[in-house]
Amino acid sequence: MFKLLLGLSSLILTASSFAHGISESTKQAMIEGGYLQYIWLGAEHMITGYDHLLFLFGVIFFLTGFKDIVKFISVFTLGHSITLIFATFMSITANYWLVDAVIALSVCYKGFDNNGRFKSYLGFKKSPNLLVMVFIFGLIHGFGLSTRLQQLPLGEKGAGMLMRIISFNVGVELGQICALVVMLFVLTQLRKIKAFTIISKVANDGLVIAGSLLFLMQIHGYLHNSNPDEFGFPKDSHIHHHLDLEKDKQNKTNKHDNI
Repeated sequence: MFKLLLGLSSLILTASSFAHGISESTKQAMIEGGYLQYIWLGAEHMITGYDHLLFLFGVIFFLTGFKDIVKFISVFTLGHSITLIFATFMSITANYWLVDAVIALSVCYKGFDNNGRFKSYLGFKKSPNLLVMVFIFGLIHGFGLSTRLQQLPLGEKGAGMLMRIISFNVGVELGQICALVVMLFVLTQLRKIKAFTIISKVANDGLVIAGSLLFLMQIHGYLHNSNPDEFGFPKDSHIHHHLDLEKDKQNKTNKHDNI
């Protein structure tokens, strides 16, 4: 049982590390590729950012009017653009595991709110102002994106650095638009089903569960990286263990390519 838990723990941390880390090859590509490469990376980060996508899915879940969708997405975009651009340019940063833990809680919040739990569970007369909350969470999501961007070679502060940051932000917005198109299509199809009310409750409870798991994953990653000696094996063994996992993965890939 201990070995199983240890293996799952390592798997979660390895997945988290890939989500947080910026590889050397990516950094080199940023240097050689220019602004278009930053746009591409921004779009890639949004499309593969499961926590951002889950929150967006929750925000638009019950929105049917075009104006409402534009209003809420615009507020979210404004929020994450502010912190992404200014935090990066001013070199304001924080531990990315903890920032992403808060982002995970935003996913829990949206699922909780969508199912009316503030009224039924907490006895609130009405839920907190959604537009304000989406803006606040947008600021936090942008800060999370900024922690990624600050791992890249942005150069000295000036027009060039600002353009790289803006290029990355443009990519984020393009990735967000692509994701929203898919989400809106899926939601449109779901609303045609007679059992949509049941589906919506299950889906939003699923957001709460997914957000909780993501929160635990990020806290696990933070503790694992801050105090590896407290996880049952020393830091050196911990590092070698993850290197062995990466070598095994590479060997399997090479074997597959040879076949």
